[in-house]
Amino acid sequence: MISFLLALAALIIGYLVYGRFISRVFGVDDARTTPCYTRQDGIDYIPLPTWKVYMIQFLNIAGLGPIFGAIMGAKFGTASYLWIVLGTIFAGATHDYLAGMISLRMNGASLPEIIGFFLGRHARRLMGIFITVLMILVGAVFISGPAELLGNMTSGFGITTYWWIGIIFVYYVIATLCPVDKIIGRIYPFFAACLIFMAVGILCYLLVVRPQLPELWSTGSLVNREWEVNPIFPMMFISIACGAISGFHATQSPLMARCIKSEKMGRRCFYGAMVTEGVVALIWAAAATCFFQENGTVNPDTSKAYTGAFVASTICNNWLGLVGGILAILGIAIAPITSGDTALRSGRLIIADFFKKEQKSMKSRLLIAIPMFILTTSVLVWSMNDAKGFGILWRYFAWCNQALSVFTLWAITVYLLREKKPWLVTFLPSVFMTCVCTTYIMVAPEGLALPYHVGLGISVVISLFISISTLVGHFQHVRQHRVYPKL
Repeated sequence: MISFLLALAALIIGYLVYGRFISRVFGVDDARTTPCYTRQDGIDYIPLPTWKVYMIQFLNIAGLGPIFGAIMGAKFGTASYLWIVLGTIFAGATHDYLAGMISLRMNGASLPEIIGFFLGRHARRLMGIFITVLMILVGAVFISGPAELLGNMTSGFGITTYWWIGIIFVYYVIATLCPVDKIIGRIYPFFAACLIFMAVGILCYLLVVRPQLPELWSTGSLVNREWEVNPIFPMMFISIACGAISGFHATQSPLMARCIKSEKMGRRCFYGAMVTEGVVALIWAAAATCFFQENGTVNPDTSKAYTGAFVASTICNNWLGLVGGILAILGIAIAPITSGDTALRSGRLIIADFFKKEQKSMKSRLLIAIPMFILTTSVLVWSMNDAKGFGILWRYFAWCNQALSVFTLWAITVYLLREKKPWLVTFLPSVFMTCVCTTYIMVAPEGLALPYHVGLGISVVISLFISISTLVGHFQHVRQHRVYPKL
């Protein structure tokens, strides 16, 4: 319990101290007029209250990530605490904040535009396609899971999974096309509050009942008992994404960069929302540790590993009673839906920015959204008709998600180099996450499936090559006396 409390305190201190430092690194200028005023269009660029931007940003980036990812990461022991705390403070929150603030300075530019601005037009084209595909994957992944859960609960009333798929999809269409303040701005704060309330309830149980939790210094607490199957590096760093660092977040920050009223609120809305997610992930990691200590990691009835949904709903029902069961429904079913709709909305805006299409008219929005909805439906149908479809879809989504954080971190690093700011704050996370993602694709069964030490060695070489190339390329640019365009 002491390790858990220290980790919780570290997250709060990290926001107050390191978050302020990163804000100073960026150089907030509150005299600047933000895009929600300079480009106000009543659809995507709309001034919103700071508290509402914070709640929407939190729910956009959270979804099920800090719950399911933390539960799966808890199988790695108290090492999950370290990754959640260090990843959130030094990587994830820094990544989210700087991506959001750079977008703010670039008039609400979407992520491919930011990456292209700093890494070149070829990177922009690649990321435009890559991120659009990722947004479609998110939309498909976050329809099938909630629909199946709700379908199991309502099948006795004749409302099956397919009915729920239709209902969720109709909601996606409405939320993607309507002005941000009409649907998202009204219901997201309520659902975000539910997600936070659920985490607070679990925290209260941990503090009052005080179950036995392993400490960081306990013998074997940092050792993964399933090393041969799931080595901590890189598997834990892929499993716990949204609770530490996630590339998906950088696609969502520009949505709120178009609604934030002043630059000084960026730390609260971007860095603060990520720290809040880290707190939620830490609470669920501790709760899952209790569950696995009592039940093991394998369900004896099915001889399969416990799923995140089963562990989360069991904890809520057993620890929080009727209220917990209701919150479990809201958290496990609704949270991913609210990530899926903003993913498709983000996809619409990314495509619009790429082709320079205005989005004020409904006709222009439909022209982009309809093909995107068709592709999402196709992916969803494939994943549901293939026995292994959803599992494969989720694994590729998880890797793509972290790979995107790598591109974002490198783009931010180049920005800091150009502005002659302390660039090591993102350079070091860039190198680390590059190594995580390359190692995963080298050793994972769905990747190249190389022997672990071979794959790790290759990934280290690749990471060092990319790091050196980035620095050399920048300093060559400087020596040639080229002038960088200012934001």
